[in-house]
Amino acid sequence: MNQSALTETFLEVAKLDALSGNEKVVADYIRTVLSKYDIVVAEDDSNLISGSNTGNIICEIGGGGELVLLSHMDTARPTRDLRVLVKRDRITSDGTTVLGVDNRVGIAVLLFAIEKIFKEGIDSKPFTVVFTTCEESTLLGSKNLRLKDDIKMGFVFDSSLRPGNFISKACGSKNFKIKIHGKAAHSGLEPEKGINALQIATTALNKIKQGRYNDETTINIGLIRGGTAINVVPDFVSLEGEVRSFDEQMVEKVIREINYRFAEEAQKVNGKIEFKSEWDFFPYDIDKDEEVYKIIFKALKNLELEPHPNVSLGGSDANPLNTNGIPTVNIGIGAQNPHSNEEFIYLEDLYKSAEIVFEIIKKD
Repeated sequence: MNQSALTETFLEVAKLDALSGNEKVVADYIRTVLSKYDIVVAEDDSNLISGSNTGNIICEIGGGGELVLLSHMDTARPTRDLRVLVKRDRITSDGTTVLGVDNRVGIAVLLFAIEKIFKEGIDSKPFTVVFTTCEESTLLGSKNLRLKDDIKMGFVFDSSLRPGNFISKACGSKNFKIKIHGKAAHSGLEPEKGINALQIATTALNKIKQGRYNDETTINIGLIRGGTAINVVPDFVSLEGEVRSFDEQMVEKVIREINYRFAEEAQKVNGKIEFKSEWDFFPYDIDKDEEVYKIIFKALKNLELEPHPNVSLGGSDANPLNTNGIPTVNIGIGAQNPHSNEEFIYLEDLYKSAEIVFEIIKKD
């Protein structure tokens, strides 16, 4: 493997600034790189729903085959003005920005693999590569990805775990929004005439176990807005949160409980609430007897890595693919400390991640 070429590919992609919804610069880069080869690079119309300035980029190698390999084109934070430091054993930023390892590592290893196949005439299985949009924000790229019926399984190169690890089980997440309607009144002259929406919210919140609900479930209310002035009884408060769990029924149970608590407290003081909830992504659990599990397990073994299946309370493009009937695992590529200025990638993990790609797509 030409390790310096792979490193250079990563460094080029890392400098592309593309937050969720603005991935076109990365899509254009991918098209430019692959235009040298006999590959049809297609763009779907998922952007009509996702709102991105590009659709997902889909590349079929040898007709597309049964396997799809994915990485996402967006980053959670800007890489504008990125200054990269290549050290003895790792690549980092200078600490003032993210490095973009999530998910520039995935893009780099997939692009490198495609180029190497065509440059060196390597005989591989037919396979499909997809570069998705909006993974960091809504997953609307992968949620609206339509693949050929021939695709039987997927491999997402996006986990911050080091090579040898893969996510075989991941949680689902359901978002909720609550609007509490009270009644405004002068807080000094006649507070008794008001219905305090904030008091309804705080009383209800005190009856909800936030954080770790149980071993498999978490609750978080992350946004609270309300009030109009310090001398007005707040007549409106909105809250937004999420429930995550590996168990869909548990999510629904907790959502009903949250709804009930807020409605109960509002009713006590003649207030009203509006409650809406929507699945962000559904959980998945890949059994060890499924073919996708067997393939990644064997690939890691062949590379003398100890295969280790993991469970995750995070979401990825693997969730929508599993929901849509394509068994998919998320593979550890060593993109460490994601979303922080301390992001880094060990050089050995970058190289090993590329080897995993080749091991998956090589002919038996």
